[in-house]
Amino acid sequence: MTHRLLRVALLQESDRGSVEANLDAIEAGLREAAAAGAQLVLLQELHNGPYFCQHESVDEFDRAEPIPGPSTARIGALAEELRLVVVASLFERRAAGLYHNTAVVFDRSRAIAGTYRKMHIPDDPAYYEKFYFTPGDLGFEPIRTSVGKLGVLVCWDQWYPEAARLMALADADLLLYPTAIGWDPADAQDEKDRQREAWITVQRGHAVANGLPLLACNRTGFEPSPDGGRGAQFWGTSFVAGPQGEFLAQASTDRRELLVVDIDMARSENVRRIWPFLRDRRIDAYHDILKRFRD
Repeated sequence: MTHRLLRVALLQESDRGSVEANLDAIEAGLREAAAAGAQLVLLQELHNGPYFCQHESVDEFDRAEPIPGPSTARIGALAEELRLVVVASLFERRAAGLYHNTAVVFDRSRAIAGTYRKMHIPDDPAYYEKFYFTPGDLGFEPIRTSVGKLGVLVCWDQWYPEAARLMALADADLLLYPTAIGWDPADAQDEKDRQREAWITVQRGHAVANGLPLLACNRTGFEPSPDGGRGAQFWGTSFVAGPQGEFLAQASTDRRELLVVDIDMARSENVRRIWPFLRDRRIDAYHDILKRFRD
């Protein structure tokens, strides 16, 4: 079997306290990744600031910016200078009263190669995203880059096999998930362990079911709640899995880290030959998947 190696990097960070400080940390991480030979860098969800969705406040909308805008200008300039493919994650102001959680891809250029707007929007304690984000309207379309077709999804999307499958059916070469997920500090340790393991397991399952490498980049560190709640302890654990769900690399739970690893992009073809899940799908029998529930 031939080999085609792609060196990727995941920049697992914590909030540095301001947009400028976070972008400075991203610049340092991108430079380190480029020096390590990375071709593709994945950043965490909403990397410009804290995870503000722990509460509902109209003032938080001031964090949003247009795309293109100042952050895409800075990250795009770095992608061009360092010759990197970069997957960024921003709070997009599309119009007054219309905002999205949007991933932006640069292909070794300051020009935007493509965007993905988060499709599944949660509304849970300390994750009040429905207050802020309009569900995406760009569909599940891979973004073409010089390193392959990127199936970019965002955080809550990672629990849905349908999203990963639709990216695979659109011929994605990789699945990528910018993420912000953590523990309620009040939970017992065994519950924390179950949650983190479930998060890892479901994504490894997407890699297996679709025969694709998968990258998940999460934030780390404790972030206090703006309204005096318990706050959130983001569990890091950014990882890269191969097309059989095997771990290729995994970051720590509790520190900033640049994870760099080589992916053999040729393995997906071989894995899909021995595990032909796409061949054996019963597309004639799946019509009920479009129902909310079968009563």
